[in-house]
Amino acid sequence: NRMALERMRTIDVVLFDKTGTLTKGEPAVTGVVAVDGVTTDELLALAAAVESDSEHPVARAIITAAQQTGYPAVAASGFESMTGRGVQATVNGTKAAVGGPALLAELGASEPAGITDTTTSRKERGASILHVIRNGAVIGAVALEDEVREESRQAIAALQNRGIKVAMITGDARQVATAVAAELHIDEVFAEVLPQDKDQKVAELQARGMKVAMVGDGVNDAPALARAEVGIAIGAGTDVAMESAGVVLAGNDPRAVLSMVDLSQASYRKMWQNLIWATGYNIISVPLAAGVLAFAGIVLSPAAGAVLMSLSTIVVALNAQLLRRLKLNPADVH
Repeated sequence: NRMALERMRTIDVVLFDKTGTLTKGEPAVTGVVAVDGVTTDELLALAAAVESDSEHPVARAIITAAQQTGYPAVAASGFESMTGRGVQATVNGTKAAVGGPALLAELGASEPAGITDTTTSRKERGASILHVIRNGAVIGAVALEDEVREESRQAIAALQNRGIKVAMITGDARQVATAVAAELHIDEVFAEVLPQDKDQKVAELQARGMKVAMVGDGVNDAPALARAEVGIAIGAGTDVAMESAGVVLAGNDPRAVLSMVDLSQASYRKMWQNLIWATGYNIISVPLAAGVLAFAGIVLSPAAGAVLMSLSTIVVALNAQLLRRLKLNPADVH
């Protein structure tokens, strides 16, 4: 979108969605802890059964980890996704659920003291903790970690070097978000944000007088992408996100945001150069063609005026073509 490209040069803050944008979006199970009387294999099998009908990357990670244990698969029915909280299903006639802090709060459940030490240490290193709940009681937890993209570090450092703030938004627990933000030196973090509230965080930044570029890839990011001054969809994201954004990146490299800034600034410079040339040409040639200096013997003939008009058009077009020399390879950002 032309206006999105023009606004990009004025952006004060870039708000990145965490999962799949700053991180690889491919979480893996790195730890399992269960209460007494429940084995870790049994816990993983139950979690995998509940997640079996989900297409979320977290669900695939849990199912993969459960398959690797060799524990018999368990069937589930009545699958239900609770947006921003978790999933639930019926397993062997028992209600079971898998989710994060929001789900615990909704169910009024608490983490057993026996597993708190383990989950706390995992959170401190940036892992996401999903609790497994059976019959309303927490019977264990699964730790998942999503690797930060190396490109994200470069993109954030380059943006900050240009005086642009960087913020991150995520539905993950605050400890997880804080750990990732500290690793990437992010200026501001919005954690434990429900999908329907993401656009409100964009509005909050705008209320402070900031112009916001939002970068996301999921269905849940669409309202925030639409609200921001510039919505940027990762090319590997969902169709809904791409429809809501003003700019779609062909790939999933966050450094391409810097390329957008460069292109926006370069296009603006070309616009002014061409405007100054065209204005200067008219200020000089139009009065001459009208005979302002005829008394001094200086007259611009219609034929010469036509040639100069064509020449002006050619100069403007050639100057615009110089934009092709602009290097927009994300790997070259600095």
